[in-house]
Amino acid sequence: MARKTGSHGDITGPKVHAAALRLIARHGFAAVSMRQIAHEVGVQAGALYRYTPDKQTLLFDLMRGHMDALLAARAAAAGGVAVFDTPLIRLDEFVRFHIRFHLERPDAVFVSYMELRNLTPENFAALEALRRDYEDQLEVILLSGAAAGEFGLTDTKITTLAIIAMLTGLTTWYREDGRLPLTQIERIYTGLVRGAVGVS
Repeated sequence: MARKTGSHGDITGPKVHAAALRLIARHGFAAVSMRQIAHEVGVQAGALYRYTPDKQTLLFDLMRGHMDALLAARAAAAGGVAVFDTPLIRLDEFVRFHIRFHLERPDAVFVSYMELRNLTPENFAALEALRRDYEDQLEVILLSGAAAGEFGLTDTKITTLAIIAMLTGLTTWYREDGRLPLTQIERIYTGLVRGAVGVS
């Protein structure tokens, strides 16, 4: 049987990951088979196992890749924020960063949040550690604002989780051709987050 164009030696891990991400975001992890992923890429199903041992590992790699990219981008963005900036300035910057990063990756965001239940306990624990690293960066800002008397908070951990959930939820409804431009939406969300931390 002739080899398909783009198969075996020509196929790359990123192509497999991209196809898997699209299909899982569209249909859900449980409904997607390795055969479907192979068909999407244009290869025989057996070729996928050159790049991943099984579907669970593929899912984990997709989710870990998203978190690694998020943490790397956050480190780069935070490096541009002056250490002497006020907690409020740092909070506003975090809001804008989170919105921009996640809106560019709606499929990765959907899979990373909705498919946690399909990870093995070991993989779930590894992902949760990465998520806590990111959440802790926001909580540090909230703690510093509370300590400085700028923010009025009763529980920084719950507020952190609530803010991240609110910001991430933007990916479920935002459209580039929507009623408001992204810059205005960012201003509205910045105001909502300020209200959540007791800043008028």
